[in-house]
Amino acid sequence: MTSTSTNIDYDETQAALFGMRKEDDRSKWVKAISGIRNFAVGYPLGMVGAVVMVLLVAMAIIPQLFTPLAVQQSESIIGIHISDRFETPSWDFWFGTNALGRDMYGRLIYGARTAIMIGFGAVILAKALSTVIGTVSAFFGGWIDNILQRIVEMVQSIPTLVFLILFVVMLEPRLPDIGPLSSDMLVILVVVAVHSGFVSSRTVRGVALSLREETYVEAAQALGASDGRIMLRHIVPNLIAYVIVSASLFVGAAVLLESSLSFLGYGVQPPAPSWGRELNEAREELARYPHLAFFPGLFIFATVWSFNMFGDALRDRLDPRLRGST
Repeated sequence: MTSTSTNIDYDETQAALFGMRKEDDRSKWVKAISGIRNFAVGYPLGMVGAVVMVLLVAMAIIPQLFTPLAVQQSESIIGIHISDRFETPSWDFWFGTNALGRDMYGRLIYGARTAIMIGFGAVILAKALSTVIGTVSAFFGGWIDNILQRIVEMVQSIPTLVFLILFVVMLEPRLPDIGPLSSDMLVILVVVAVHSGFVSSRTVRGVALSLREETYVEAAQALGASDGRIMLRHIVPNLIAYVIVSASLFVGAAVLLESSLSFLGYGVQPPAPSWGRELNEAREELARYPHLAFFPGLFIFATVWSFNMFGDALRDRLDPRLRGST
């Protein structure tokens, strides 16, 4: 008994004097729940954003969970029902119907698949591209850096929507359907990713430049490590925190760009559901049927807001030094 008490006192003394912590023997589930609770307490808006994000992703993956059986029929979403056109919100049509009699609630729920697929697909490609360009440009410098930065400046000099419309028109007939991604969805995804990848690579380059001067990079160079190994093992891993935060913030921007293109008529083509196109089609009847624009706008707002709130909270949680960065 005395020996056990002595060991406990010794452990507590070590922890108090030297900041030593006992090994956390809690299960992974308990740790995960504790982490979620701490995140919710410390960042309530970020937690609300995370919940909305989960709902949107669930809508994109399993839209049947959020729609009545009658709405799940494709005819209700993409068919033409003149007798049901311009119905106001009711028990039969929760968000009303549009000019072609299509159920607005079903189109918005299934439209989440378009928004989330393009948003997540574009962010993955964009952040991979920006990481490669920024890391290579910062590490090698010289003429490689000059060429890459001049290309980045050329892309930045073109207004975003002009760039997107120009390349969407150029590429749309040339890309095939890939799985659930139709040709027009794939074109928007690629164009948004390329533009955002080049633009955000400049910030990645700035972070990589500071990492290049770290002692561990100089030590790796002194030990004869190759350039590729230094970039992959020492620079890119230390960019992960920034890339994750930037990616979480960019998903909302990508969804907004897709909606903007669809609103202008260059996005996902009918009869496929798209939030931006629903807004566009509601313009002519906005005074008489404001709900046709209200609900698509609400979905776009909720998506952009939730990803931004979660991204801000994640930034502060992962690295407070990034607070206030974009």
